[in-house]
Parts: sequence; C-alpha cells; structure tokens
Amino acid sequence: MATIHIDGRPCPARPGENLLQACLEAGADLPYFCWHPELGSVGACRQCAVRQYSGPDDRTGRIVMACMTPATDGAILSIDDAEAREFRASVVEWLMTNHPHDCPVCAEGGECHLQDMTVMTGHAVRRYRFTKRTHRNQDLGPFVNHEMNRCIACYRCVRFYRDYAGGEDLAAFATHNDVYFGRHADGALENGFSGNLVEICPTGVFTDKPFSAVYSRKWDLRGAPSVCTHCAVGCNTIVNARQDSTRRVLNRYHDAVNRYFLCDRGRFGHGFTAAPSRLRAPLARIDGRPTPVPVQDALRRFQMMAQDGPVVGIGSSRASLESNFALRALAGPARFSTGMAEPEHGLARLVADLLRASPARNPTLHDMESADAVLILGENVTVTAPRAGLALRQAVRQAAFDIADAARIPRWMDAAVRTLGAEACSPLFVATPGPTDLDPIARATYRAAPDDIARLGFAIAHGIDPTAPDVPDLPEDAARLAADIAATLRAAARPLIVAGTQYGTAALPQAAAAIAAALAAHNSAAALSLILPDCDSMGLALMDGLSLDAVRALARDGGIGTLVVMENDLTRRLDPAALDALLAAVPHLVVIDHTATPLSARADLVLPSASFAECGGTLVSTEGRAQRFLQVLFPDPPLQAGWRWARDLAQAADPGTAPVWQDLDDIVAAIAAEIPSLAPIGRAAPDAAYRLDGARLRSEPPRISGRTAVRANISVRDRPPPAAPDTPLAPTMEGAYGPAIPGALVPYYQAPGWNSVQSLNRFQQEIGGPMRGGDAGVRLLDGARQDETPRPRSAYATAIPAPFVPRAGEILLLPEPRLFGTEELSTLSPPIAARVEAAALRIADDGGATPTIALRLNGQRVVLPVIRDPALPPGIALCPPHMALRAFAAPAWAIVQPHGDDTP
Repeated sequence: MATIHIDGRPCPARPGENLLQACLEAGADLPYFCWHPELGSVGACRQCAVRQYSGPDDRTGRIVMACMTPATDGAILSIDDAEAREFRASVVEWLMTNHPHDCPVCAEGGECHLQDMTVMTGHAVRRYRFTKRTHRNQDLGPFVNHEMNRCIACYRCVRFYRDYAGGEDLAAFATHNDVYFGRHADGALENGFSGNLVEICPTGVFTDKPFSAVYSRKWDLRGAPSVCTHCAVGCNTIVNARQDSTRRVLNRYHDAVNRYFLCDRGRFGHGFTAAPSRLRAPLARIDGRPTPVPVQDALRRFQMMAQDGPVVGIGSSRASLESNFALRALAGPARFSTGMAEPEHGLARLVADLLRASPARNPTLHDMESADAVLILGENVTVTAPRAGLALRQAVRQAAFDIADAARIPRWMDAAVRTLGAEACSPLFVATPGPTDLDPIARATYRAAPDDIARLGFAIAHGIDPTAPDVPDLPEDAARLAADIAATLRAAARPLIVAGTQYGTAALPQAAAAIAAALAAHNSAAALSLILPDCDSMGLALMDGLSLDAVRALARDGGIGTLVVMENDLTRRLDPAALDALLAAVPHLVVIDHTATPLSARADLVLPSASFAECGGTLVSTEGRAQRFLQVLFPDPPLQAGWRWARDLAQAADPGTAPVWQDLDDIVAAIAAEIPSLAPIGRAAPDAAYRLDGARLRSEPPRISGRTAVRANISVRDRPPPAAPDTPLAPTMEGAYGPAIPGALVPYYQAPGWNSVQSLNRFQQEIGGPMRGGDAGVRLLDGARQDETPRPRSAYATAIPAPFVPRAGEILLLPEPRLFGTEELSTLSPPIAARVEAAALRIADDGGATPTIALRLNGQRVVLPVIRDPALPPGIALCPPHMALRAFAAPAWAIVQPHGDDTP
C-alpha cells in the first residue's frame, strides 16, 4: 500500500491505480467526466486537473490530469491549489458554452453528474452570450431518449457501447469542433446493453425513455434493492416506484455479479407489473365464467375443494423460494412439483449436482471476466444469460492486458492498452448450432447439432486427460479442432468452460463438466459455469420435487383432488394434448399468479399474488447465489405475496397443522431448518429487525415531496406510511442512511455533493471493489474455492451420444431463445414488446426459395417464415421457443409438410 499526500493530508493508495481513483477513495471531491471505473482513463475532458509536486522541496509543481497520472508512493498533490481550481472552472465553463439552460425540464435533473461537477467547481455564472450550437436529435428506439444538445463530448457513450459492449451502430461523428454521438440514421440501438447509456452518460444526452413518459424526479421516488427476474444470472437492481407504480429499474452494484451494467431485458422488462394482464382480485368460476369474489369466499371454496382428494402443488422457476416452499408445505413434500417437465426438470438437478461435484471452480461473473481462455459449449450465452455474455466479451481482452503489463502500462490507461493490444485476443471458442453475438471475436466457431457438439466436448476432455473416455468416429476436422482447443485450454492460466441447458440435452453440461474436471486435475484455477434458464431454476433444483411428468402420472391414477399452481403458465411447459389430459383428470384447478395467463383462464379459482416489486423474497442464481429482493410497492389487499396465499390456503384446509408464518423472516427460517441445501439463505440479507444507528433504513431521499400535495383535494393530512413487516427499510424519508449501509439493503445512491449514480464511489471500500457494507447474497454451492490445491477429479460421464444423422422428410427443431420475446414476463413490458421481432425458422441454405415452411410438431401445425443460414448444419432448424409453439423447449423431430398444405 502506497501513501500519497493530498493537500498535506497523508492518504493510502493502492499500487497501480491513478490519482483520481486514489483521491476519490480518500474521500476527496475531485470532479471528472470521461473517466469511469470499468472503462478506464482517456483524458478526454481535462476536468480532473490537480497540481502535482515532484517532492517536498518543490514549490511550483505542475498541472496534471489525475486520471492519467499513476498514484506512486510519496506523491504530493493539491486539489485546492488556486491555479488547479481555476483550470477546472475554466474547463467546465467552456464545456457549458453550448449546453442548454434546461435543467428544470431535463430528465436527468436532480441526479445529473454534470450538475454535481458544475457545483463542485464553483461555476455559477455564464459569460457566453452568443448563439449556441444545436443538433438534430435521433429516434433511438423504445429504450433511450436522445438530446444531443446537452453533450459535453466526454466519449463515455461510444467507449462503452463500442469498446466494452461490442455494439457497432453508435459512433462519434465529427468535423472540427462539432462532435455528434449517434447512429448513422434514426433507428433502434441494436446492442442488448444500450440502456446502460442512461447511467454511463454524465449529462442528459441519453435518458430512460419509458421513465420519461411518466416522469418523476429522483427525490420523489421510493427505492428498494431487488434482483432481476428475467434470467438466471441474478443481477442486482434498484427498483424505483411512485404513486403505486413501478417507474424504473437501475443497476445496483455487486462486485461479484453485475457490477456496473445491466442488459436491456433486465432494465426495461419491469413493465409487466402494471400491464393490463395483472390480476387484482380473487376470481372463482361461477356459471362457467371467472367472477370476482371476496377473499373469504375464495378460501371457503378452497376448503371445500381440499375435501375432494389430495392437494398437489406445482411450483415455478420464476417464483421465489418462499412461495415455492409455502406451496410445498401446503401440498406436502411428496406432492410438490418443481413445475418443470422433462428434460428441464432433470437438467436443473443435473447442473446442481455437477457444480457441487466438480473439482473446478464455480466462477462469479467477475471471475469470468479474467479468464484467459474460454470454451462455450452449446449455449448462446448472450441470449440465455446476457450479462454473462458481456463478461465473456471482456475475457477476450486478457491477452492485451498481459502485453500492457509486460510494457508496464497500467491497465486503466485504456487507449494505450487498446492500441498496444489491438491485434491480441485471448482465445474464445464458440461451439453452437447457430450464430451468436460472440462469433466475431471468437478464435474459432463450430456449427453442429447438440449431440455432435457434446462429442466434441468429450473429445476435448480426452485430449486434456487421456483417461477420459475416447470419442469414436469423430470427423477429422472436429478431431483437429478438439486437439487445438484442448492444447489451448491446458496452456491457459485461468481456463473457463461455459455450457447450459438451452438445447435440452444432458450431454452438453456433462461434456463441459468432463473438460473442467480434466483441467482441474492440474490447474486449480480451472472454472466451470453452467447456465440455467430462469431466475429461480437453481433454487428449485436445490429444493427438489416431482417433475410435471410425475404429476401427470399421478393425475392419470386419480391421485389428485386439487391442483394448485404457483406463478406457472403450464401452457408454456406442456403441449396442448398433455395439458388437456392433465386438467381433465383433475377435479379442481387453483392458480396463484400476478399475471393472467392461458392457464389462469381455465382455473376454478384464481388468487392474485404480488409481483417482485410488491413483496420480498429470495432467488437463487445459476451460480448458486441466494439473493434477497425487497418490497418497494405496498399494494392494497387482496394482493399479497404468493407464499402468504399458500399459507392462507393451508390454514383454510387444515387450521390445526397449517404454518403460522407472519413475516418473511419466519418463512426464511422455516426453509433453512427444513431443507439443508438451502440452510444458509438467512444470510442473504439482514432480517427485518436490522437497524443502522438504531433506526430503520429510509427508502426515500430526504427531499421527497408531493406525498400530501397529490391528495390536497381530499385531505391536508398525510397518510400514515404502509406497514412493512418484511423489510428493514422504512417506506418513508425518515430513517438512517449512509455509505456503510449493507449492500443487500441499498435503496438508492446519494452522498453529500454527489446525487448521480457516480455517488456509488462513496459506498465502495475501493473503486471497483466490494461495498463498504458487504456484498449481497450468500453462495449455496461449494464454488467459492479460494485455495490453490488441486481437487480430486470427479468420475467422467461415459454416455457419449451417437453422431447426429439427418432424417428424410423431417428436421430436428432446436429452440432458439431471443433477447426480446422469449422470456415470459419481460415480453409484457411495452418497450420490450416494441423490440420483439416476428418468429422465423432458421434453416441451412439448401438452395430452396420458399419464403415459408410448414411444420408439424407434437400434433401442432405451424407455418413460419424462413431465414436461410449457410453456416447451419443440414437437417437442423432453429425456432424461437414459445413464439411459435407455446410448449416448445427441447429438441424434437418435426415433420416438414409441403408448402401451402393447409390440411389440419
């Protein structure tokens, strides 16, 4: 640890960081614009000027840019130097010459980094009185507003969008002193991380378009920490709400997970909480029609249903652990289903077992960024786990970092590192049936059927460890590729294998686990990441239960009196014939959900549950990290958490043995006591009794206004705050708040002089490091292995699949998830729905010219437009699941019918 002197005050500084980072970590207020912890330094804005002295005897010193100057031991600098202050003030002044005077109407007002820095520099009077330069703004799609006149040319937007996220349709266009940041023409930003421009931009050039449509200032918003529900990565978020509606989702920093960025699906997918499909009251089927009924009538109806035979519960991988566990308690462990059909049910359990047994590390997203050789085996990560795909994009830069280290260039000196390592890329191998967004930066891509990709994986494992099973009859080109990948992974210092369950086959995760085990035998840094589809798929795998296939067997045998389904649309899990047979064999169907679905339309009783913004709960990510989301909205009854409905149903059916959980902490304790694999979840976040400095934490900024004004025509008295038994957050502006707040409880970021998201620096132990109050969540799987001792190799799987053989007249239909349109809840959000493209069938270019193809699968006939891809293997087609066939989630042979054949 080095020591630097800031205006005569000795301060610790980490070796290798720059002076700007060191000053911010020391608590000093030093303005900046272009620097960002994740993007490094380019010295574009010249705002972080300080005076640095060569030694104690130097009385003159020189003006330097803090972001471009290394923090060396003994460095002496001054932020308060008069000339440095004057320099910074002049920089802000010329940056503001063309900036509009529109703070009162700017969507960034009140949380604008430019506002904070302008105040920090003391710039208060504008001397420029001439005509301002103006630009034409662009329509950048449904996510981001564009107001180019506010730009100060910090270059953050294009550095993130192009260099970090890999986007190509946003650029800097310039002539002389006229710089324009935008697209070549109007149109939606194509990159899946475009929404981060809202937080990256230090001014109001890029703002949240859906939020701006019903706008509120930051100080009028209540906040609560949450977890993204739209995939299994478990990104941390902050949900903002006002007047009983969810307004926006922001990134919540987690050092090991999403850090500074979210994907667009996670940022803009919250609109389902206010969609017209929301359920608001209990519905009972009366005279064949769903009819609103009082809560007590609904519970009495269930009491009568429960007398007609055993209750069976079907859980959901999009519901919280608590809701699934409460349903399990209602039905009994032997009659609880995970809500997943085969093969998804078995694959989820397999992934959990493989991660627990593997001698390789189970990496965090941050760990994945530092991998120096990556193999993606049969998973389109950029779609099934978008934030993981962004992490893998950073892993390709490790070779450039190694070159920079050898040249003694700090990694934060971004332009120099990128220039020096422009031709150097760490090896990334992508083996998938179809194209992915990572293909352009991959060293090699391999297109084949899932079984052939698995065979390649087993061959790689054999190439690393000859005791692993050999793969017979491997084609020569695949054998050469397997040998190349095996040699590359074995030579890497931090190899990473990524696979998942996208194609519904066990061979792919087993092959990935075999490669990781072979690597781990001689390299303790080898890592294995296996990706599941939904936000709580791993939680259900650890909880365990019956598959939907087992539930169907129970129904056929007459073993179900009442079927209770928790937040699960079975029409997306079972084909129509199988679902019809199940429901025909069940006397009563009860659905607990927050959103109306095709299944709820067929239910005898529907109970309205709370969405993620209206209750608290726990989700377990694909990494095995249990994380808590907390309530930000307090809806009026009868809306309540799914677990409370299950508790009430249990009390209605059998008051003597029903659980009596009163709050979230009660049911969390019950889960920990009953299910050993979930025992640590109580440590995922502080309980509701947590207090900071003897007070609850406030979830609203101290300047919040309008609570009484919006009701002035009714009463001038303020309503009492809602009851919040499940959270340590007070739903008011009264309470404790500070940089030491636990990371799992951060409702918003704000510090004296820092109102924008840049105030996050004040909450971190070090810039880009852990939170002062600790990171959120707790790891449930034994993946946080920090020792360097090689672990015993697990047994290799021996079920190597046979080579794929096309069939005449049929085609192997594979699911092709999309970033927008595949995930169930986000598709109900209007901005996401605007980005959904029509379903299409991707097939190999066989020379055909027909624009559509008719297929028959599981008794269903569907006609789809065709996209011909010459790189796709013959005999295979890719189809977006649920967009064309609601219950399509695994490979299946489909009959190709003659074009134009309309026979039913």
